[in-house]
Amino acid sequence: MSTDFPQGFAHYPLYFDTAQQSELIEAVKTATETAPFFQTYMPRTGTPLSVAMTNFGPLGWVTDKDKGYRYEPVHPRTGKPWPAFPQVLTDLWTAVTDYPAQPEACLVNWYREEKNAKMGQHVDFDEEATDAPVVSVSLGDPAMFRIGGPKRGGATAGVKLLSGDVVVLGGEARQCYHGVSKVYYGESALVPNGGRINLTMRRVTLP
Repeated sequence: MSTDFPQGFAHYPLYFDTAQQSELIEAVKTATETAPFFQTYMPRTGTPLSVAMTNFGPLGWVTDKDKGYRYEPVHPRTGKPWPAFPQVLTDLWTAVTDYPAQPEACLVNWYREEKNAKMGQHVDFDEEATDAPVVSVSLGDPAMFRIGGPKRGGATAGVKLLSGDVVVLGGEARQCYHGVSKVYYGESALVPNGGRINLTMRRVTLP
């Protein structure tokens, strides 16, 4: 187990206060009225992911058995465009990155206790703009975030993310394997019906 984080990794503890966290949860609730959470599946095997998902932005990340990982402009169940970014998220992107273009997708992942949801080690490589950082917001129950190197396996560094924390993966960290090894369910009452909400902003196309 390593305590060294890769270059380009940044952690902003409690970046959002309690009122701002509630504002973000309300934005998610409003978004799911037109873009409800849906089940996603691994390519080829069709194994369901343990998180439920939806998106903000002009593009949304989806995956299924037949077409695999990709970005689409519409919700796979409703066929409607994704809800627009909340201003608080685009303000965050501007504040913590120096990227010369706005994010195009914000994944909304819901980790639920009944699913014992986690996120395996992976690298985000479905975007053209791999030079753009990934910006992540944690809401609700805490989670153990772990990040390793550019190859799968080996030592990882970990940090317990609390509600309101922000993480940025830029530079070398953008190409490193990372995931959520544990969610500390029941420690927060922020998320309706419990669990953890993770908001992950990405730039998809090259500006």
